[in-house]
Amino acid sequence: MKPIEKAMTITYPVRTGLYINLTNKCPCACTFCLRQNGSGAYGSDPLWLEHEPSVEEVIESLKSRDMSQFTEIVFCGYGEPTERLPELLEVAAYIKEHIKLPVRINTNGLGNLIWKRDIAPELEGLIDTLSISLNATTPEQYLALTRSKFGIESFQAMLDFAKEAKHYVPNVVMTVVDQVTSKEEQEVSRQICDEIGVTLRIRPLES
Repeated sequence: MKPIEKAMTITYPVRTGLYINLTNKCPCACTFCLRQNGSGAYGSDPLWLEHEPSVEEVIESLKSRDMSQFTEIVFCGYGEPTERLPELLEVAAYIKEHIKLPVRINTNGLGNLIWKRDIAPELEGLIDTLSISLNATTPEQYLALTRSKFGIESFQAMLDFAKEAKHYVPNVVMTVVDQVTSKEEQEVSRQICDEIGVTLRIRPLES
């Protein structure tokens, strides 16, 4: 097995977005996760962190970037961003005040289980888009794919979070990966999203 390379890649560009790599912690070990295949993604330097960056370190990394190149800022790295919710919210507040670009979180939607409370209201006014990984259509399929440490309750908790979040975040999207879901599963996923009142995005594995 190739040894893990570590660095302090706090921000990195992906197409027109600037991504923030806030943590390597994650309650899931998804079978298709990019971080199982290497130390970096999208041509970035290693995304395995030497240490979790402080809010100050994240802000300094943001200040070093030419923001005219980007259309949004995305909390997404080699970990689940809501694992560091207080820091995420502090950085998002800085972005809203000083950079004024839309802010997105790519999340597994298990923040309520991580923090043992409803975190959705805390996102209001700070997050413009939530992209939540739906991944499957049943609790059993979800657990098999994500291997969530929270077990079988993870699937319903993720759906409940999406349903609640739409009251506080203007754009809530749920995603499934094209290569690991069938056309039938994608149609059921669409029905799930319609019932919740959010948008489904069928995404390629690498984005």
